[in-house]
Formats: sequence, structure tokens, C-alpha cells
Amino acid sequence: MKDLSRRKFLASVSMLAAGCAVSTPAHLMPAPNQKLKVALVGTGIRGSSFWGKRLVDQYSDILEFVGLSDINPGRMEGVKKYMGVTCPTFTDFDKMISQAKPDLVIVTTKDSTHHEFIIKGLESGCDVLTEKPLTTDEFKCQQILDAEKKSSKNLIVGFNYRWSPYMTKIKELLHNGAIGKVTSVDFHWYLNTYHGASYFRRWHGLKDSGGTLWVHKATHHFDLLNWWLDSDPSEVFAYGALEHYGHNGKFRGTNCRTCDHKKECKFYWDITKSESSMRLYVEHEKHDGYLRDACLFRPEIDIYDKMSAQIKYANDVVVNYSLTTYSPYEGWKIAFNGTDGRIEAWLDIPYFENSQMSQAELHAAEMNQGGAKELETKPLILHKNWNDFEPIKVSYERKGHGGGDQRLQDKIFKNPNNPDPLSHGAGLRDGAMSILIGIAARRSIEQGKPIRIEDLTDLEPQAKRI
Repeated sequence: MKDLSRRKFLASVSMLAAGCAVSTPAHLMPAPNQKLKVALVGTGIRGSSFWGKRLVDQYSDILEFVGLSDINPGRMEGVKKYMGVTCPTFTDFDKMISQAKPDLVIVTTKDSTHHEFIIKGLESGCDVLTEKPLTTDEFKCQQILDAEKKSSKNLIVGFNYRWSPYMTKIKELLHNGAIGKVTSVDFHWYLNTYHGASYFRRWHGLKDSGGTLWVHKATHHFDLLNWWLDSDPSEVFAYGALEHYGHNGKFRGTNCRTCDHKKECKFYWDITKSESSMRLYVEHEKHDGYLRDACLFRPEIDIYDKMSAQIKYANDVVVNYSLTTYSPYEGWKIAFNGTDGRIEAWLDIPYFENSQMSQAELHAAEMNQGGAKELETKPLILHKNWNDFEPIKVSYERKGHGGGDQRLQDKIFKNPNNPDPLSHGAGLRDGAMSILIGIAARRSIEQGKPIRIEDLTDLEPQAKRI
């Protein structure tokens, strides 16, 4: 398999965007001062904001949007105005590629369709950047792997959590051998009744659309584990169930706006109070029928709301992982056990912090892409054997996924040639290995047995990442 790192991708992006006067293949040599031509497919909240308006606001000197594509023409036109671009719009992706001739295609569609646009983009001679997760099952994953092998172009997966200073500090400590050889990890992530519930309101609540939260959400967490441990997963055994949302509700309706149980349902969400949601979704329901405030207890929901897995890595590390979707608070905790000590880290555990922000405000602040940086410090604990524990204060930014969003995009579009000593950059292999843990967990629940990663695709797990 050819090199699946981001080096070639970043090189081509940097040359296209900056017009480097170095010896490069003819098809990568732009005209003087030529901007990187970008096309976006999928104009939902992530596409329109993080991979849309933010790129326009921050990088218009080196890139330009030459096309937007979506199956919902109304939403697409609204997003065009929101982003402040003048490019043409297309309901036909193939037509956009042939007419707009982009250098880079950004994929932010429904998870189950990522593979379609990734493959078409590569086959059309475009570099491709996809929002996580890479795709939703092992068969589509293999199709992407095969397409990338045949293509002269490259694929990057938008993992932003890696880039936050807090996550980076953990990587640095492990990389420098602060606790010796890592032997086991306990990792627990808690989604609250505000954010966690939101997945069940949307298309993410259907397995065929999002691959369950094992894939859509946990791919973030699994990518962090793979990166921190510098190894590939080899086997997964998991449990999961739907015990809170879906058919478990005492009452249900079609969506919150039309529900007869608004006063008695603690999960009632008034979408009319969200100007952005009304503008992006409600105004354009007539085009595709998509309800952004769908009932959390509709019977067709078929994903898990509690999940637990044991993951064995090729370097013999064993991980105990869990994901809860209806916690009273949102946050996470992790502990690394090593031959020489232990690292403990956490964020947003209310009993450990004196935060006055509500759970809704915390989530909104994390997703915020604008405004000034609000710097603070967060602790983690380094405890070496035979010594007292050592609290370490790490700089932290609340907005943009802990500051990871801006650092990710700066590296891709502004500073692609900067050194990357901790391997923050994520390519196809990273995207594949992160979803394969979730896919294996799903298969393990369905089949009641451990699932080997090597049985899912032609990728062979490596004890040390390549």
C-alpha cells in the first residue's frame, strides 16, 4: 500500500494555494497568485460553518469556493448567502466537478454517503478532505482504500481533537515515556441530555445513516487513542443497547414543534428559538422533508444509547472504553497505566471544576468558531511510581473544540510545511483505523463475539503506526 500519510496531500495543497516556485509536476503548478479552488458537498451545519464560512473568513487570500453542492436547493442557496460567496450551486455533484474543476473537494454530507463523494472526487483528479467519520461500514471503507490506491491524489480526514493543546500535552507525555510502556487505558466519555439527545433528533439516530454513535461520535475518541498509543487496534469486544431513547419513551410525536406533549416532555426543544436552525433547516423542509427537531422517541431509532468496549492493540495495550448519551453533564475522563506510573486527565467534570456555565452554554462555547480566544488552564495528573503525584497545568481554549479547529485548518491551508513532530496530521489510514474500531464494536454486539480488525479490510494492524 502506498504512503497513506498527509505529506503528499499537504504538499499539493500548499503548492496550489501558495504557488511555490519549486520543481513540481505540471498538473500541480498553478498560475502566479492562483488561489486553491475548493468545492463543498453537503451544506449542513458542519459544512456551512467550519468548512464553509470559516474558510471564507480566514483564508480567502489563498483559496476560493468554486462550487457548492447539496440535494436541498433551498438550504444550499441560504448557505451561499451565509458564507458570502458568489460561486455556482449544484444539486448534481458530477456536474459541479466537471464545470467547476476544483482542486480540492470537501465532503460534509450524511456519513453513509461520504464514500460516494470521496471516490468520485479522487477519480476526477481532485484532492479530497472529508469530515469525520471516513464512512460507516467496512465495505465502503475498502472501496475508499481501493480508490485511493488507484488515484494520484490524496485524502485527509478532519480530525480536530488531536490539535487541541490539552490533547497534545497528553501525547507529548506519552511520546516522551513519562510513564514508561503503556499497558492499559480507561477512557469514558459522557454526552449530556442536551448534546447527547441531539443525535437522536437527527439522521444520526438511524444506523443506516450514521453507522451508530460507535462510528459517528466515537471515531473522534478512537482516533485519539490510536494517536496517543501510536499503535493500531487488533481486536474489539463490545456491548451496547438502546435503553433510553427511541421506543423507550413514554410518549412520542413526529417532531417537537407539533407534539402534544410539549409541557410534560423534559426533552422538548423549541427549535423556533434558534435563528440559525430555523434558517438552515426549518425554512427548507419542503425540499427534502428533513426534520431537525424530530422526536427522540420515534420508533425507527435503531442505534445504541449506551456502549462499552474492550479494545486490544497490536502493541498489547488493552483499553476499556464507554460512551454514555444521557448523562447529567458532558465531559470525559481517561487514565493511562504504564510500567513507570500513571497519567490521569479529564475535561468538564463538574465535581472537579467550578464552572458556572450551563450544559447548553458549554456545548455552544465549544462549537463556537468566532470571537477572541479565551485562554485558561486545565490540570492533568502525572503520577510516577514511588513518587508523589504531579499536577500539570495545560493551556486550554474553550472555543473550537478546545482550540483544535483553528490549528487543524491553519496546518492544512496556511502552514502545511511546518514540522509535525507529534504526527498531528491524519490521513486515510488514520480515518480507516478509527472507524474500524466502531464498526468492529457494532459487529461484536451483533455477533456476540470478539471481532478482529484484520478481518474487516485489507489493512493489517501495526504494533507501531506507519
